[in-house]
Amino acid sequence: MSTPAPREYAGPVSRAVAYLMDAFVVAVLCTAAASAASMIASVLGARLHDVALAAASACLVVLPALLATYCAVFWALAGRTPGMAVLGLRVVATRRGRLSWPAALLRALVLAYFPIGAVWALVDRRHQAVHDKVAHTAVVRAPPVAR
Repeated sequence: MSTPAPREYAGPVSRAVAYLMDAFVVAVLCTAAASAASMIASVLGARLHDVALAAASACLVVLPALLATYCAVFWALAGRTPGMAVLGLRVVATRRGRLSWPAALLRALVLAYFPIGAVWALVDRRHQAVHDKVAHTAVVRAPPVAR
C-alpha cells in the first residue's frame, strides 16, 4: 500500500498569474456586455455620454461580484479556474473531503472584495492567503493526468 505524495503548495507568483488571467477573462466579458448595452441604449435614443458613464460605473460595481461568481463556480465544480488549469494548480480543502460550495463561495468573496489579503501568501509557509485561511483551503500543484 503506497502513501500519498506530500502536497506541493503553489507559490505566490503562479497563484497571482492564474488570478490575473481569470480576472482578465471576467473583465473582457464585462466590457463586452457593457459595450453591447451601450450600443443598444444608443439605438434607443439615450445620450452616448450618459450611457458610457452608466456602463463604466456598473462594471466597477459588478466586476467583483462577477469575479467571485466565476471563481466559486469553477472551484466548486472542477477545483480550479481556467487560469489555474493553465498553470497546473488546484484548490483543495485542508480538511478531509472535497471543496464544498460554501467554502468555494466564501473563498471567492473574500478574494474578490479583499484582494490585498492575497499578500499574506508571501509570508505563509504553505503560501496560504487570507481567503485560504478563512475558507480552510490551499492551492497545490496538480500532478499531470496520466493518459
